[in-house]
Amino acid sequence: QVQLVESGGGLVQAGGSLRLSCAASGRTPSIDAMGWFRQAPGKGRELVGGSGWSSGSPYYADSLKGRFTISGDNAKNTVQLQMNSLKPEDTAVYYCAAGRQTSPNTYEYSYWGQGTRVTVSS
Repeated sequence: QVQLVESGGGLVQAGGSLRLSCAASGRTPSIDAMGWFRQAPGKGRELVGGSGWSSGSPYYADSLKGRFTISGDNAKNTVQLQMNSLKPEDTAVYYCAAGRQTSPNTYEYSYWGQGTRVTVSS
């Protein structure tokens, strides 16, 4: 129904920056929220942040506030993740997600991208 493609992953030195992008295609009128998750080696998938088109500002995991910034474009069905001051512990596969905003602070993601790998060297 909806396909998501991430781009922008790669290798970056600690302290550097990287910008990830995600584009949705297919039945894009069915989505009004997009976000990012990540999964580090040996760990479970964790929330990075996301944004709903209809209301509110982007939300972030508390541990990432101040370093990561999410921006979205409803008209283009895209979302970006700007990552600054990267640390080796940020190394992970980053996944784009899309779904519906069911309340001002609740998002239900139904579609997932294949992920893009980010490696931060020490």
